[in-house]
Amino acid sequence: MILINLLPHREARRQQRKQAFFAGIGISALAGAAIALVWYTAVNTQISTQEERNQFLTSEIKRLDAQIADVATLKAEIEALKARQKAVEDLQADRNMPVYLLNELVKQTPEGVYLTSVRQNGQQVAITGVAQTNERISEFLRNAASNSPWLEKPQLVEIRAQTMQVAGSKDQRRMFAFSMGVTLKRPAAPGGAASGVAGAASDAAPAAATAAAASTAKR
Repeated sequence: MILINLLPHREARRQQRKQAFFAGIGISALAGAAIALVWYTAVNTQISTQEERNQFLTSEIKRLDAQIADVATLKAEIEALKARQKAVEDLQADRNMPVYLLNELVKQTPEGVYLTSVRQNGQQVAITGVAQTNERISEFLRNAASNSPWLEKPQLVEIRAQTMQVAGSKDQRRMFAFSMGVTLKRPAAPGGAASGVAGAASDAAPAAATAAAASTAKR
């Protein structure tokens, strides 16, 4: 028997294709919406995490800024304390400078040179005296420049010949009056210099007395 389908099968197939097409579009839309929702949730989670990190970094930066300000304050206080300590050490060293000055002058003054006055103004010292010869004055300058740990930069200001009467006699002798300047060095370690002042003072006292006696005898 031969069966003949007289129904509109083409329209039925077209309708099935249309339904399948719309079903596929619906499934794709749902899948896209699900993917977008997942992506949106992940992005929001990352944004929230990053905001928390930013807040943590901001709080840490503020804390570090406060610590830096404290460190700067401490540095300023340390510098102020160092300046005060240096001022105290300088005062301590300057208090002992005359002792070292007299001690060095006695050591470096050669025979035949007599000092008549010594004036100190800070680190500068003005010296006047008389010498038997010019060579003695030159030797004094060399000693002050090379042999002394406390004296430096000697400069001869003036030298002139003059006739002087010998003490205890009516004889007169030709001498050379001079004036010079010298710089007094500040010790590199004031604390060590201060601790040794007693010994230096004991050494300088008889030497200073000898120099004073020689100057008085010359007058």
